[in-house]
Amino acid sequence: MEMIKVEDLAFEYIRRDEDGNVESINRAIDGVTIDVKKGDFVAILGANGSGKSTLAKHINAILYPTEGIVWVNGMDTKDDKNLWDIRQTAGMVFQNPDNQIIATVVEEDVGFGPENLGIPSKEIWERVEKSLEAVGMLEYRTHSPNKLSGGQKQRVAIAGIMAMKPACIVLDEPTAMLDPDGRKEVISTVRTLNKKEKVTVLLITHHMDEVIYADRVIVMNEGHVVMQGTPKEIFSRVDEVKSYRLDVPQVTELAYELTKAGLNLPEGILSVEEFVTALNQLSR
Repeated sequence: MEMIKVEDLAFEYIRRDEDGNVESINRAIDGVTIDVKKGDFVAILGANGSGKSTLAKHINAILYPTEGIVWVNGMDTKDDKNLWDIRQTAGMVFQNPDNQIIATVVEEDVGFGPENLGIPSKEIWERVEKSLEAVGMLEYRTHSPNKLSGGQKQRVAIAGIMAMKPACIVLDEPTAMLDPDGRKEVISTVRTLNKKEKVTVLLITHHMDEVIYADRVIVMNEGHVVMQGTPKEIFSRVDEVKSYRLDVPQVTELAYELTKAGLNLPEGILSVEEFVTALNQLSR
């Protein structure tokens, strides 16, 4: 069953002057149709202005369709009576964790969302402990968020969403402001939540090395979905990916260039381990 179903979605940003007259209309999404099944890990790629973040905001009902329809676990995002349930179902994690962390102690911050839902105190603390444990931050529960690294802050932000028990997490470029170590921390956490907790994950990113762990990749360009497939299927089409102003993982690029130089390597190599195995097979 689909956790997210998007059908013929279009969205326009409308700019008006001080008198309310329309100055410009930017169609950021145009005719997008996708579905994400429960328990899937789907990555969405696209250059700046491709529409990927605009799409993400529709799934949490931050934006509403100009045309088309978005369902989250069977609920129409345009129906106001569904808003509360949709935002409990699909939690949103943004680029800057400082914008989501509001308390002065980690465990209090993680418990803030469940408290607002009216969850009994005993269950709140059970959720806090489980969520912090799931993201590997339990030992920091009494620390100040201000003293954490960027990656640790983002994991706390994810724990805060997890404590509300969403069936789906939408991460809008969650590692954009982090160093390489922080990025690894966050993506490892996301993978664990997807595999062990069976949480549906929708990851919007421009880091190619984060995409290789997804079940499926969606590529957007100028408001349209232009490619869909597994990471191996997508990165087997290096020239097409690059035509949309995107890169491919470094090891994929290296294998691609060696193939053009005459080596018989398989398409869509995604990891150093795959690359080494392919080279060893050539030498036999």
